[in-house]
Amino acid sequence: MNTQRRGRLLISVAAAGVAGIALAGCTGGPGSGGGGGDQTGDNVVTVYGTIADTEAELLEESWADWEEENDIDIQYESSKEFEAQIAVRAQGGTAPDIAIFPQPGLLADLAKRDFLKPAPAGVQKNVEDNWSEDWAKYGTVDGTLYGAPLMASVKGWIWYSPATFEEHGWEIPTTWDGLLDLTTQIQSETGNPPWCVGFGSDAATGWPGTDWIEDVVLRQSGTEVYDQWVANEIPFTDPAIRSAFDEVGKILLDPRFVNAGFGGTDTIVTTPFGDAATPLVSKECTLHHQASFFDGFITDAGGTVAEDGDIWAFLMPGFGGENGGDVVTGGGEIVGAFSDDEATVKVLEYLSSADWANSRVSLGGVISANKGLDPANASSNILKEAIGILQSDDTTFRFDASDLMPSAVGAGTFWQGMRDWVNGTPTETVLEQIESGWPSS
Repeated sequence: MNTQRRGRLLISVAAAGVAGIALAGCTGGPGSGGGGGDQTGDNVVTVYGTIADTEAELLEESWADWEEENDIDIQYESSKEFEAQIAVRAQGGTAPDIAIFPQPGLLADLAKRDFLKPAPAGVQKNVEDNWSEDWAKYGTVDGTLYGAPLMASVKGWIWYSPATFEEHGWEIPTTWDGLLDLTTQIQSETGNPPWCVGFGSDAATGWPGTDWIEDVVLRQSGTEVYDQWVANEIPFTDPAIRSAFDEVGKILLDPRFVNAGFGGTDTIVTTPFGDAATPLVSKECTLHHQASFFDGFITDAGGTVAEDGDIWAFLMPGFGGENGGDVVTGGGEIVGAFSDDEATVKVLEYLSSADWANSRVSLGGVISANKGLDPANASSNILKEAIGILQSDDTTFRFDASDLMPSAVGAGTFWQGMRDWVNGTPTETVLEQIESGWPSS
C-alpha cells in the first residue's frame, strides 16, 4: 500500500465485516450517486485508494496531461480506511469506478464476490507486454485477470552509513549469519544497539514486522515453502515459519540490539515506522530494515542517499546455497475496476501502460516493475537499483506475503501477532494466534 511513501494505514476487512451493514447505507465518496460512477458523467472517472498527501498530488500530476488530451476528468480520493471502506462501498452499491488496491488478497476477495469487472482487452495486452508472469498473477483470480500492477517497491534493504562503516572497518555481510555477526560486532565496539526499528502505522501497526519475517522465510526456505505458506498449505505453526521467527528474534527480541534512538524493545510497537530515518541520519542508530521507498524518509530527515552520501543500503543477505542469490520480496498496488464504461476502460489502459509508469516515476519517489520503464527516470540511485532488480531476469521476486493472504490474516492476525511477539508473547502462542485467523473455507 502507498500512503506517505508506502506507510500502510489500514483497517482489516475482518473489522469491516462487523461494521459493514451499519455503514453501507450512509457511506459517501466516489460513485456515491449509484455505484461504478454511473451518476458522475461519461467523462468523469472516480478513483479511490490509499495514496495520500504529497504522493496523491504527484499521482494526480502524473495523469494531468493525459486527462486534458483525452477529455477525461479523473477524480481521485484517498482514505486511511480504504481497506474497510472499499468493501462497504462495494456491498452498498457506491463503489468507485476504479480502486487502487495495496493488497492483491483484498482484490481477490472482491473479485470472488463478483464485485469487480474482468480486465478489458487493452489492459490484458498491456499486462502481457509490460509485466512479468509473476506480476500478472497478482492481479489474476481463478484464471481471470482482474487487475493490472501500478507502482512497486523492493523490500529487504538494510540502510546504513557508508562513512561510519568505513571509519570502523565494518564490511557488508554476504550471509544472514554474517549480518548477525555484524550486529554483535557493532554493539560490542560501540556499546549501543545497532538497530532502530518501528512498527507503528496507526491502524496498520505491525506491518513492518511482517516484512522481516517474509524476507527470512523466502531467503531461508525458498520459493516453494513461501508460496505454500501464502496459500496456507503449510501453516504459521510449521517449523519453517517458526525458524524464520527464531532468526528474526535474534535481532528484534534482543535488548542489546534494539531500539537505538528510542529506548528498548518495548518501544518497537509505539515507534512510527518512518521515524527511524532521523536517528539513522544523525548516526544514533547504525542499521535499519525497510523497503526502497525509505529513501524519501531519509531525504526528509536531511540525509542524502548515495553510495558516497549520508546513507546507502544493501539487500538483506541470504542463507547461502540456492536461496542466497537475487531473491527479494516486494510490494505494490493492483488497479481493479467496478465499472467497464468507455472512459474507465481508457483510464485503466493508461495506468497499465509504460507511458504512465514513466510519467509517474519521473516525478520522483516511486518505482514500477513495468518493463517499459526507463530506470533513468528514477529520482535516486537506490530507486534505479531497485528498478534494475525488478527488471532483471535473474531476480526471484515474491510479493509481500501478508498482502497476498486473506485480509483477516494478512492485515489482521499477522499484524497483531507481530505486535504481541515483540512485546513478549511466546512465539508458539503467537503463531497459533496468527494461524487462527485463516478463513475456514
